[in-house]
Amino acid sequence: MSGKLVLVLGDQLTDTLSCLAAADPKYDKVVMAEVLAEATYVRHHKKKIILIFSAMRHFADALRNKGWHVDYFTINDGLPDIATAVARSAAQHHSERVVTTECGEWRLDQEIRSWSTQLRMPVDILTDDRFLCSKSQFADWASGRKQLRMEYFYRDMRRQTGLLMSEDGKPEGGQWNFDADNRKRFDGSRPLSRPMQFTPDAITDAVIKDVESHFPDHFGDSTPFWLPVTRKQARQALAHFMDKGLPAFGDYQDAMTSADDFLFHSVLSPAINCGLLTPSEVCHAAAERYYSGHAPLNAVEGFIRQIIGWREYVRGIYWLTMPGYLEENRLDSHAPLPWFYWDGNTRMRCVSEAIRATREHAYAHHIQRLMVTGNLALLLGVDVKAIHEWYLAVYADAYEWVELPNTLGMVMHADGGYLGSKPYAASGKYIQRMSDYCADCPYAVNTAEQDNSCPFNSLYWHFIQRHEKRFANHPRMAMIYRSWNKMDSQKRSAILGRAERLLKNVENL
Repeated sequence: MSGKLVLVLGDQLTDTLSCLAAADPKYDKVVMAEVLAEATYVRHHKKKIILIFSAMRHFADALRNKGWHVDYFTINDGLPDIATAVARSAAQHHSERVVTTECGEWRLDQEIRSWSTQLRMPVDILTDDRFLCSKSQFADWASGRKQLRMEYFYRDMRRQTGLLMSEDGKPEGGQWNFDADNRKRFDGSRPLSRPMQFTPDAITDAVIKDVESHFPDHFGDSTPFWLPVTRKQARQALAHFMDKGLPAFGDYQDAMTSADDFLFHSVLSPAINCGLLTPSEVCHAAAERYYSGHAPLNAVEGFIRQIIGWREYVRGIYWLTMPGYLEENRLDSHAPLPWFYWDGNTRMRCVSEAIRATREHAYAHHIQRLMVTGNLALLLGVDVKAIHEWYLAVYADAYEWVELPNTLGMVMHADGGYLGSKPYAASGKYIQRMSDYCADCPYAVNTAEQDNSCPFNSLYWHFIQRHEKRFANHPRMAMIYRSWNKMDSQKRSAILGRAERLLKNVENL
């Protein structure tokens, strides 16, 4: 008897995946494929491709060890897209239907939904129950609300999951959010905790060679490669972070230092987003560390908020608003993306450090992304789709469902405040407060109008001036405009002149 063909995608490497749970290894076959279209629709970082392909190959072996038949196509098989792989396997096994778990990107979702016609066989798309909030649940939560705010969604998710909730139904510690306690500048007073690093095995070594062969011109360094590529390794990395990083994560989660690229961050997002870890197990592991006294509440709450709050929230926004969300550009940002976003060749110390880390690791933590590379793109007015494609390409944890709302909404304020109430524009003073970058930078962080003034300072006031009509009456920005309007007119003119010169010579920053 012919069975179902079970399609497992590169970000679905979870043995409890809904499409696997709905199939039987006695009758059904699994298909997995490394294809050119998915590796090149943006020029993904080499390490991102290595992570996904290696994790896929390891996962296929794990499925075979559990009794599944797996048709696996490597990039060397030359398949152009996933549909070709599915068609080839379906024909070989005379499969009666395709079953898969809903994917993470609108583009691919639309392709898969066309397969019933293209492949002339039924395609069943099952709910991805690895997320704690389904698409329909989020749509119900959002329905009828004048404004969507992550904080209120997060509180509902805390109530739903019971994470960090006391027996009387109140949040642990008497408050929902300890973000105000999580803004310390790293002073070197405690030893740093690096994420656990793994030595590539034969499978990963082969993938590295394949990636260098097929994608030699893609951004990023392929080696050294150390990310977890198996469920076992990901669990080890999780335990390592819980022991070493989590206790200090809260205090320093917004800090940056040239002494280390990771500080106390977990670097677990690549493993979570490709399915080697589930958000539920990660959050429960963190909560257990609070209750056992091994990590303070501000660290555990801040970590859990990133996952059941922000991660689930942006996914809900993505599926609620696509495909129209991709076209949003409320601030009319159309400037070209500076080339130094690719080569890091800029005198701005903070930017060059963030891009160096990105090139080396396919990773930078959230403040480097939001307040350095993102803040600069906002102030420069970089084209929204260009910066979106950059973020999607260069980070190992970037899939469109999580990256696009963060970029268009939080970084570029292109959705007019749908995701975040005000733009995350900031001067160089923020970077000075949260890092040691400014000490080694040729630009002066304490001035805005001089020829050597920090570009963030000059560009910040230019951003404020050029968007005055939109933001002057914004309740959270009124104080900024009062300060700007009280400033000496000659100084204002000098700042704007400095900013205009920078905007005309962006590549020389």
